[in-house]
Amino acid sequence: MADNLRVAVLISGRGTNLQALIDACAKNDFPAEIVRVISNNEDAFGLKIAQAAGLSTTVINHRGFKNRTSFEETLSADLEEHGTELICLAGFMRLLTSGFVRYWHDRLINIHPSLLPAFKGLNTHRRTIEEGVRVAGCTVHFVRADMDAGPIIAQAAVAVLPDDDESTLASRILAQEHVIFPLALRLIASGRIKVINEIVQIDGELTSPDPLVSPKLN
Repeated sequence: MADNLRVAVLISGRGTNLQALIDACAKNDFPAEIVRVISNNEDAFGLKIAQAAGLSTTVINHRGFKNRTSFEETLSADLEEHGTELICLAGFMRLLTSGFVRYWHDRLINIHPSLLPAFKGLNTHRRTIEEGVRVAGCTVHFVRADMDAGPIIAQAAVAVLPDDDESTLASRILAQEHVIFPLALRLIASGRIKVINEIVQIDGELTSPDPLVSPKLN
């Protein structure tokens, strides 16, 4: 529909969060549509997911550019050509320059597999387990120039179980990523979000007061 927010999704790999966004946008009442899927990796399985859904895709391989700036100029040109109003980073494994982030200010969101600001960067699940953390999770946030930083839109928490390894913990967190990424996109596309003093305020926010406690004892 013409009034839907026009969204581009940037990927580098398997595209599971892309699939969650595709499924959400397929609903009749969802206020956003995916108009472009871009990968910096021609072998990304997410491209096949996008193509199977009939979406417009392209590969912009960062290795073909002399520097980040020229890569991002090409990236921005493609995004603008397709009328992009919001960019979703869904496993896009490239750090973006401050210039790109400033240009797309408050029009660029990311999902990260930790409860930010804890455990920024890579190897999140391994570090979580090594630190003995009892509660982990994931975060959707507006992107800022610093890595894994910016106003937080949505978070989901899961308990870290005594027998968890990186794989089992990652799997449970990924399931929650598939919940909160479409949620954040819906909130933005519905015009319910404002960023004031680098804090997200949500119109009509309803948050459960129930705590998640870990461990629970018999």
